[in-house]
Amino acid sequence: MKKFFNELLGKGDYRFMRRRALVVLMTALILVVLTGCQQEYKMSILDTAGTVAEVQKSLIWLSIYIMSFVVTVVTVILIYVLIRYRRKPGDDTPPKQVEGSTLLEVVWVLVPIILLAILAVPTVTTTFSLEKVQAGDNILNVKVTGAQFWWQFEYPDYGIVTAQELHIPTGTKVNLELETRDVLHSFWIPRLSGKTDLISGRTNFMWLEATEPGTYIGKCAELCGDGHGVMDFLVVAQEPADFEQWVANMKNPQTEPTSALSEQGQQVFAQSCASCHAVAGTDFAGTAGPDLTGFGNRQKVAGFWDQTDENMAKWIKDPASMKPGSLMPAVPLADEEIEALVAYLKDLK
Repeated sequence: MKKFFNELLGKGDYRFMRRRALVVLMTALILVVLTGCQQEYKMSILDTAGTVAEVQKSLIWLSIYIMSFVVTVVTVILIYVLIRYRRKPGDDTPPKQVEGSTLLEVVWVLVPIILLAILAVPTVTTTFSLEKVQAGDNILNVKVTGAQFWWQFEYPDYGIVTAQELHIPTGTKVNLELETRDVLHSFWIPRLSGKTDLISGRTNFMWLEATEPGTYIGKCAELCGDGHGVMDFLVVAQEPADFEQWVANMKNPQTEPTSALSEQGQQVFAQSCASCHAVAGTDFAGTAGPDLTGFGNRQKVAGFWDQTDENMAKWIKDPASMKPGSLMPAVPLADEEIEALVAYLKDLK
């Protein structure tokens, strides 16, 4: 090895080359070790749990294979040329001048065209097939509306409206009708599907199908304002029987307070929240903010933070501190009123 580097770079450069090789080796080793630091990838596009995501992953791997082939061939040719045609000690003969090769030029043009065609054809056909509205008996239709900075999900076939959590049955194709209330948003569930934009004045469509029960993180993938980074939602994929039970609960929700504190919270809600929020089964029918039917069963506060009493109280007291740019006003409530309101919201199941 020492002789090889001496011939390639000259005897005096061997120590420098050895240090550089050691640095490169240590850097590569550190990168390999760091790749294992995260044990669970909750939003990996390569850890698929749905039909659409699996098709898209196949396209990703196809592109990786093609690019890896190109990089390998170019690297091998480069290394060969560097070694084969390097300047040797004592060789001052100028290199032979050659003209272009028609055969090589044809190869350099045809090979990229063939590789691009191999990638382009399945990409285009898949893109058009995934935007088609699905038809058949086992279909669920959901209207998705994005707003700064939350999500609304409407089930027209069931007469249900909810927010921040999209419940779907496994093994069922779900048609999504996508619209925005305000600015441009983008609907993305990495483990279930790719991104589709929500554009003002236009309705876009996509579909997905979960093959495994579970809770999947969804995000807005288009910069839409100060609170964009926390404009998350959850997709809860359930077995069909569990999904039907959720539908039944949403159609006949529990809305009555179960304690004196919760009853006080209901009064606070009527005075301070009902103009913006709706709760099925009550007279509260606000539409400016998220529908809070079944809020007590949700996993997150405002779609992002774990649902705890502390997070709920903090959100009610100062929404802008948790979600910058939020249009929800900070209602001036006493701590006792906030505690009561939290108790009432937990009773909405």
